[in-house]
Amino acid sequence: MEDKIHELVYSKAVIEFVTVANEFCKAIEAVNRFPVMENLQKVQKILPLLYLKTTMLPKTERVQDDELEKYVSELDYNVLHQKWLQALGEHDSFYEVFDPSIQFGQETMTASIAENLMDIYQSLKDFLMAYSMGNDEVMNDALFQCSYSFEEYWGQNLVNVLRAVHQLVYGEVDFDEADDKEKIKPGSGNPKWLDEFWGTGTDEDE
Repeated sequence: MEDKIHELVYSKAVIEFVTVANEFCKAIEAVNRFPVMENLQKVQKILPLLYLKTTMLPKTERVQDDELEKYVSELDYNVLHQKWLQALGEHDSFYEVFDPSIQFGQETMTASIAENLMDIYQSLKDFLMAYSMGNDEVMNDALFQCSYSFEEYWGQNLVNVLRAVHQLVYGEVDFDEADDKEKIKPGSGNPKWLDEFWGTGTDEDE
């Protein structure tokens, strides 16, 4: 049994999945290190590959009674979530086209790119941290939990958010221009006290 588990957790399909999952997590964590569009382009390339590699994972069953440790804390989640919200700004929201609870109704539902990405990240990061421990049984159970969560939850998140990311990447969104609008500039009336400090206020301000 132990040999079978060892062979499974170190199989080619699992190693490839670990590699792609790690690249996704690195891209999510690097949100402030690169321009917004560059981050989105990275995510756009990784998401389809991540979906493919997850569907190719070997089937396994839990072997431990204890629940796996969660490594992504609420604080970790919220900090990264806020960074992505800030980066995407008004472009974070998108219309959801598939939701099992409303698929036969007439309602429309909005979703968040940042939230969808973070939900995927949370599941993958917990898996990677457990997998990195090198304990075959823990690695096996982490793989089982990650696959189960993919089927039940974050797999749908992935295909949904990919559509929104695709629209931003190939749309005419200028994130640099949006950033410039939010910056404080002397002489622009933003804010008035700064204009007064620089002596660039207009007669109307006086």
